[in-house]
Amino acid sequence: MSDSNSLMYPQDYTSTSSRGTPRQTYCSSKLRPVLVSLTPTGHQTSSTPGIVALQRTSLQFLIQWMVRFPRYKTREVYLTGESYAGHYIPQLAKEIVTYNANSKHPINLKGFMVGNAVTDNYYDNLGTVTYWWSHAMISDRTYRQLINICDFSQLKESNECESLYSYAMDQEFGNIDQYNIYAPPCNNSDGRTNGCTRHTIRLPHRPHPIFRQMSGYDPCTEKYAEIYYNRPDVQKAMHANTTKIPYKWTACNEVLNRNWNDTDVSILPIYRDLIAAGLRIWVFSGDVDSVVPVTATRYSLAQLKLSTKIPWYPWYVKKQVGGWTEVYEGLTFATVRGAGHEVPLFKPRATLQLFRSFLSGQPLPTKS
Repeated sequence: MSDSNSLMYPQDYTSTSSRGTPRQTYCSSKLRPVLVSLTPTGHQTSSTPGIVALQRTSLQFLIQWMVRFPRYKTREVYLTGESYAGHYIPQLAKEIVTYNANSKHPINLKGFMVGNAVTDNYYDNLGTVTYWWSHAMISDRTYRQLINICDFSQLKESNECESLYSYAMDQEFGNIDQYNIYAPPCNNSDGRTNGCTRHTIRLPHRPHPIFRQMSGYDPCTEKYAEIYYNRPDVQKAMHANTTKIPYKWTACNEVLNRNWNDTDVSILPIYRDLIAAGLRIWVFSGDVDSVVPVTATRYSLAQLKLSTKIPWYPWYVKKQVGGWTEVYEGLTFATVRGAGHEVPLFKPRATLQLFRSFLSGQPLPTKS
């Protein structure tokens, strides 16, 4: 799975076959039981439109699931997700905190973790353009024009700004995977994914198409996923597509664009509330993602003005630097070295260590 509000399943590919799912050597379910919720509409197989409806539905799903499986009622609950889950994971956490304040049977929510997370419109956009320039993806001229012309605080940019984005991606990027700028694209693809537009996941109101294949151990993962999830036997096993929709499953589509009309400009106020509520909050970032890059996350989190508990240091996996981290009062930030947008896909071993430290409430290791 990827980009869903669940604990991710890191993948260790042993075959390029599309007939089954890949073996998962470093699976997060080895650490805790995993409950997967596929949201929002147009993403995975969900049918819940809009952020407000999504949070109500997600909360009711969790409540009813615990009614059906009461042995889990007292278990610790952690939320995690990637990309646009940077919005709906903190929003769901706040919904749960509000519910708990008036409930005789509160949900034992302990914390949440988000990766390469959409956080604040202005600082995310500024950080993204800065990443493009600092990684030599765009020219000095285009960078200056984007900075001077675009209003990064808006959900929908001006036509002039959109033209600049289009020029940067069509004329200057080249055939790369924006979700991992150093990974090879799928060799039988031109790099584009049917139905997916530039900000379908990140900022769903923007219309420019982008390269959207997931790369890593096998750059054609998304192609295999589309074959697999369109198999009737797989859909039957997942209780998916019960209404027999007339189009095929794709990794993302414009249903999300049409339905997502109540997006928050910033999630930072929710972070402040949840830090005050005492939740364990971790934010991680694969450092070769150019869609929601590490600069965007750092710019956004800096606005919280949190005091530093443990200064910046490298953390390790098997005697190798897994990334860098800094622990603040109320929040831990970590990068994952060499990982793209879907961190578990690119660095499964490092992801397992990240999850292990998060769940234990301990800082990431300073040595292997």
